[in-house]
Amino acid sequence: MAKARPIPGLAPEDSFRVAAAAVVETRAREVFEHAEGVLDTSEIEHVHAMRVASRRLRAALEVFAVCFPQKRQRRVLREVEQLADALGRRRDPDVAIERLRALADAFHVADRPGIEGLVAELRTAQRTANDALAATLEQTRASELERRLLELAEAARP
Repeated sequence: MAKARPIPGLAPEDSFRVAAAAVVETRAREVFEHAEGVLDTSEIEHVHAMRVASRRLRAALEVFAVCFPQKRQRRVLREVEQLADALGRRRDPDVAIERLRALADAFHVADRPGIEGLVAELRTAQRTANDALAATLEQTRASELERRLLELAEAARP
């Protein structure tokens, strides 16, 4: 699993608001650092890492919700959820293909064409999900979600 980055400068004596700002800022940067290569279906770990990072960010936005302006927090949370959903829809066929490939040798030779047929169907689903993910990523860029997340984090600072 993609390892979470440590939260720089976070100390036990920090207020909940200071922690909220630091955690959301770090988790937001983490999500967008994984964006490069995420649409490459030959390297599925990019999508996995970005999906895990988006889930951590979503959790942070929920845990620290009281520290942020409510409307802004809800808006960015909804967008992070949409991104996580698109990443999940792309990740599902990746995992299924990987598992079928790993099991292929265990099947009888006569069954292997059926396995290849399933993999072909999953590749189609993967391409469809990848196109949807590309559109979601473009929407995320156009809406400047990363910048707005960082501004939200800053708004929590006392």
